[in-house]
Amino acid sequence: MEKMGLYIHIPFCISKCFYCDFNSWDDNWEIVDKYIAYIKKEINMYADKLKDYIIDTIFFGGGTPSAIDGKYIYNILEHVYQNFNVGRELEVTLEGNPKTFDQEKLSIYKSSGINRISLGVQSLNDGILKSIGRIHDSKDVLNTYNAIRKKGFKNVNFDIMFNLPDQKIYDVLETLKKSIEIGVEHISFYSLKIEEGTPFHNMYLKHQIKLPDEDDERRMYHQGIELLKKNGIKQYEISNFAKDGYLCRHNLMYWEIKPYLGIGVGAYSNLFNKRWGNKEKIMDYFNDIDNNMCPISETEYIDYQMEISEYIILGLRLNKGINYDSFFRRFNVDIESLFGNKIEKLKKQGLIVQEGPVLKLTSIGLDFSNIVFGDFLF
Repeated sequence: MEKMGLYIHIPFCISKCFYCDFNSWDDNWEIVDKYIAYIKKEINMYADKLKDYIIDTIFFGGGTPSAIDGKYIYNILEHVYQNFNVGRELEVTLEGNPKTFDQEKLSIYKSSGINRISLGVQSLNDGILKSIGRIHDSKDVLNTYNAIRKKGFKNVNFDIMFNLPDQKIYDVLETLKKSIEIGVEHISFYSLKIEEGTPFHNMYLKHQIKLPDEDDERRMYHQGIELLKKNGIKQYEISNFAKDGYLCRHNLMYWEIKPYLGIGVGAYSNLFNKRWGNKEKIMDYFNDIDNNMCPISETEYIDYQMEISEYIILGLRLNKGINYDSFFRRFNVDIESLFGNKIEKLKKQGLIVQEGPVLKLTSIGLDFSNIVFGDFLF
């Protein structure tokens, strides 16, 4: 059976962060029961279609999955186990805000099979946390982290952001140092992007917030990478770092273009040589399921050239790069015959390098990755 990933979207939040453009709500709490029931109904729709696949990873994202009662997570996972084939070494991740965990939830998570917790820490500077609309502070992070460890969870990720308003390089490095000291296994380390429609976007247009300049933003990134590397937390993707043995297998599904199914409002899937997104409006999602239809809003068929481009672009995000032999086995064509001239140009520019049978980004290429990726589009 082919391995695949399963993503389950929980859109509920206590409060929307100022930078967030995800499909999530800080109201609509009265429909949590109904939403979970419809998640199960959508799972039922795929039970027969996925009989030849084995679920290798499950990821609860949002929104804030830890904001809802733990019984809902337990019931969803129970339903997944009943309807799909699941692997013996299943990785099950739950995202959460440090303010929303308690002992009861952690006990339920543990008993349900969750074995990886991803905390939206963002910073351990309380002033910065308040300025970006987070509901937790640094004390909440440490208390929740300790509670997670006491429950026996051995795989914890911290999401940490840089390039935040009025953030200094030492703020970023202090957050990373403290995270390293307490022993997290994985860190997602990424730069703030101002997205349209968010409070930050409006504030930015009105000059009410000031971001670090471009040079400081790059220093935050590269000095952060160096600090993590010195402490045994190795970069394996542009924004992801882990101790040996703790790479996020679910995210690797995306970057290696393995099949995955997204369940829930606005969730995305990549299966059966096509990619689709679910309806983003909750009533549209409910209505489709009531009519025994998969709640799909858009479908894109992945042709041969599109798959090649995505394989290269996503593969270059990974530190291990693209193996020429693996590329040939997958596509029955040599990568040089397709992009030889562009590869040579990028090598001369110092943006990519070939090490034996592997093509990968250079440290400079990390900063200009979007330029590199554009050269591999047909």
